[in-house]
This record gives sequence, structure tokens and C-alpha cells, in this order.
Amino acid sequence: MTSTLPSSLPSRASAPDAGPLPVSLRIRERLDAAGVAYLANDNIAEHLKEGELDQLEIEVAGKVRELLRSLVIDIDNDHNTEETAERVARMYLHEVFKGRYHHQPKIASFPNVKKLDEIYTVGPISVRSACSHHLVPILGNCWIGIKPGDRVIGLSKFSRVADWVFSRPHIQEEAVMILADEIERLCEPQGLAILVKAQHYCMKWRGVKEPQTSMVNSVMRGDFRLDPSLKAEFFELVKQQEALLST
Repeated sequence: MTSTLPSSLPSRASAPDAGPLPVSLRIRERLDAAGVAYLANDNIAEHLKEGELDQLEIEVAGKVRELLRSLVIDIDNDHNTEETAERVARMYLHEVFKGRYHHQPKIASFPNVKKLDEIYTVGPISVRSACSHHLVPILGNCWIGIKPGDRVIGLSKFSRVADWVFSRPHIQEEAVMILADEIERLCEPQGLAILVKAQHYCMKWRGVKEPQTSMVNSVMRGDFRLDPSLKAEFFELVKQQEALLST
């Protein structure tokens, strides 16, 4: 009996209904091939091609639209949510998670010509992030203490790099460590101290619903870790800066 089946089935690439891969899948395949991590608090800007962020925004908006429909929200007739998907996609990619998809702001460093070796602190710097467990806000303040090395950066640059680092899904313990790594890379200080005090809406808004609870953690590196008096001086300066806010 003669078979009517074709001798070979068409491949996915040649199938009539095969279209281009979604941009998120193309990016993931590129990252996997390069052995690059893309965890929630990683930055992948170096691995995005021109135009892909715009394509990703369109894809994310489509996924959010399906999420809203799965939540049984009539986005076709509800004027309040008619363009919510597009707003959320823009917010994630260009605002609250921009630290994943955008390059670090350009931050110039300068020679420490005067050989400054006394510590100074910068703060409070407002930090805004999102809990990587529930994607709800983490809002707080950050203080950075520096004992300068051979190079220094401008005070405003600390705020820029902190915003870039925290604008990702995080747990606070890791966010502080990533920020410390970035500052050390930028100015190679003799000592670095970072303190973050933040409120987590995964505890305020949901779950245990504790409105007054906050989290405080710090990272000490170099001379701040080795010299207890420098560490104590940093915390004293933070107290003084906090006191200025209440006057």
C-alpha cells in the first residue's frame, strides 16, 4: 500500500506559520549562549541590540494586557484601564526596572590631586526599588561614606549610581552589596561604608501588614571594616545628617 504521508515534515523555520521568535526569547537565547546571568537584579543592557528595547516594550504590554484579562478586568470597555498595559510596560522598562535594561549613567572620576584622606558622607539619598518576591515597592534612604583613594567622583554621581542600582527587582541585602561593588569600581576608595534604611511594602501592604516596620542594613569595606573608629564616625555623621532633616 502506498503511503500518502510526505517523506519528511517541514522544519519549524520553513513551516508556513512560523514567525520570528519573540524578542524576549531572542534575548534570553543570546544571554544563555554567552553564559551571562539574567537574574532579577542583573543588568543586561550590554546584550541588547538596537531597537530591541522598543520591541520588548510592545511584547511586555501584550503580556500585561493578558494578565489584566486573566484578572477579569474589562480593558476593552473600562476607560480607567484602557491603556494600563502600555503604561505598565513603559514603567517597568524605563523607570522602576531601568537598572536592568539601561546602561549605567556616565560617571567621570577625577584624580585626588590634594590627596584627601578624611572621610565624608553623602545622604540621605532617596532609593526606590521593588521586592523581587512580590514586585511591590521598597522605599527608603541611603547614606554613603567614603575615605578617598586615588580618584574621586562628584557628590551627585552617588545619587545617580544608587538610583540605577536600586531600580531593579531586589532584596535589600543584595542591593547594598551591588551598590558597593559599583562605587568601588568607579572611584577605588580606601574605605567605603553604605547604610540603607527602607520600608518594604511586601510587609506594609500585604502579608503581615506591619505599617511601621523597616529594614536597616549596611556594608563596610576597606578601612571602614578594619578600623572600628572610622565605622563609628560614619554612623555618627549619619545621625547628624538625620538630625538636620528634623530641624
